[in-house]
Amino acid sequence: MTRAPASPWNAVVVVAPMLALAALVAWRRGRRMLALAAAAGAGALVLQASHGAGLPPQTIYVGQHVGVHVLLAFLFGLTLQAGHEPLVTALARRVHGSLTAEMAAYSRKVTFAWTVYFLAMAALSLALFALAPFRAWATFANLVTPFAIVAMFLGEHVLRYRLHPEFERATLAQAMRAYADRSQPHD
Repeated sequence: MTRAPASPWNAVVVVAPMLALAALVAWRRGRRMLALAAAAGAGALVLQASHGAGLPPQTIYVGQHVGVHVLLAFLFGLTLQAGHEPLVTALARRVHGSLTAEMAAYSRKVTFAWTVYFLAMAALSLALFALAPFRAWATFANLVTPFAIVAMFLGEHVLRYRLHPEFERATLAQAMRAYADRSQPHD
């Protein structure tokens, strides 16, 4: 990562698929302006690469890291809007079938916590890139980020069972199956 060769097509290969996914998700969610902006961004990357201009590899890596976290914050955050079921609530409903009012309230707070987590990771990534040597940013992106997400999962797990020991227990495998099977109703 710290020695990647520069190529005008680096940004297209690394960032454009993420922008295309963001455009698709935004379009499906009725966020037409956001979808058009993401699609325009992907198009601009292709256009600049076709003219031989390229972004420095470090900028591309930071863009990808920040973009993934912002996209995840966007996906989780959209489900917190009025009239939508929070993402974690939907997953919990698939695992447990029905939820008590306390479980629904708690899972909404967890969805909010994940939204904040992803935004904080994006902000930390940008701050490190701007204020520290690139090697520090690369360590954060490649080593700290995976540990941070595991810590978030484990911290939430411990907190859930400490605050709500009455909640039915679910395994990580059950949660993963519920996510993979999200296209089919659970009732």
